Amino acid sequence: MKILIVDDEPNIRDLMHRYLQLDHIESDCAENGLSAQRMLKEELYDACLIDLKMPGMDGLSLIEWIRSEGFRMPIIMVSAHGEISDAVSALKEGAQDYIVKPFDPEELVIRLRKLVDAQNLRNMVESETRSNTSDDKQIFVGESPSIRKIKDLINRIADTNSTVLITGESGTGKEVVARDIHASSPVKGGPFVAINIGGVPENLLESELFGYEKGAFTGAVARKTGMFELASGGTLFLDEIGDMPLSLQVKILRVLQDKRITRLGGTDPMPINARIIAATNKDVEQLVRDGKFREDLFYRLNVVRIDIPPLRERREDIPLLAAGILKRFNRQMGNKISGFTSDALAMLCSHDFFGNVRELENILERAVIFSNTNEIHVEDLDLRGSVSMRSHEKEEHKMDASEGKSLKDVEMDAIIRALHRWEGNRTKAAKELGISRRTLINKIAENNLDL
Repeated sequence: MKILIVDDEPNIRDLMHRYLQLDHIESDCAENGLSAQRMLKEELYDACLIDLKMPGMDGLSLIEWIRSEGFRMPIIMVSAHGEISDAVSALKEGAQDYIVKPFDPEELVIRLRKLVDAQNLRNMVESETRSNTSDDKQIFVGESPSIRKIKDLINRIADTNSTVLITGESGTGKEVVARDIHASSPVKGGPFVAINIGGVPENLLESELFGYEKGAFTGAVARKTGMFELASGGTLFLDEIGDMPLSLQVKILRVLQDKRITRLGGTDPMPINARIIAATNKDVEQLVRDGKFREDLFYRLNVVRIDIPPLRERREDIPLLAAGILKRFNRQMGNKISGFTSDALAMLCSHDFFGNVRELENILERAVIFSNTNEIHVEDLDLRGSVSMRSHEKEEHKMDASEGKSLKDVEMDAIIRALHRWEGNRTKAAKELGISRRTLINKIAENNLDL
């Protein structure tokens, strides 16, 4: 926790600084409002202690400025006897509490901790609400040598602030690994903010990441807090980073270098202290060679690399994963299915799972819904239409090619079948095909598919 103390009296500043130091709370001191403005632009603080009466810019004016600039930290107004009415005005301007001189140091610390904890909780709730995933209740499961190696790497990097790049096929659990890193880190009490780059329209992506000021563009009727700000004191997970437009990559690079952002329509850079974890199911090195991804950004992101192997290369993890997924669905649906028959488990372990863990989840969700016994049987495992049937479709593709069907036609057939299976749902069809939703929409548009 780091606190900014703003008071024009040196003795009071020093006294509050020493009080906080005794409770292992770090603090900086500003002797007036203008100095506080400069420090708030240069450093991140968890809360402010602001004296009500100061020459030049008084406490009320400073609070008004802090809130107008979008700073979200709690504020405690410090007032003297006879200034209670002004303290009430401060609460209306955006202060959360006030304390009257002379005050009890223990009471001050208790109030500070309570306010900071409440703000951290609000940040976490807001960030989880804006997160576009449901993986938050999962943990990264597996005991195969490759997964043990990943778990060991997670433990080794958790205490650092190094940027992490997670690679692997769609559905392998990249966000689950990112959440495990966050949960093992010193900032685990802070927010975990996730954004799927490929799932946000290009014209909205910059404002989602950086936020914007009121009036920055038509429709910007109020200030918007961006993902980088929401993740301050925690972790920002940039999923499908390989889909990021080149025009935005240079701005992300600058954030990683300077640890500062500027909202759209704003002029003053703001410090951020979020740990960055990125992920992609694409070959980033190939994207760099093709000129579709900046090499300097790749090196900034690729400080620590975690490559998650596909499920078909770690079949020994399938029983453990299946048991955990079954337990979760039992809890969600109120079922009491105890496990799998040996034949059903053998069938799962022999399946290729080109959709990886996500495909396993889909198969087991259907099985739990339609099972009429206390065990999952072979007949409950409907593998028809699974993307793992690609191994069989390869033979069909060869036949199609011999009949004069192009590879592009085969690709379009696969897209049409997936869309029909999911009743036109682009997001679910894209997941099944192992591509991003944006890529799917582009292919539909390029080929004038009428769906």
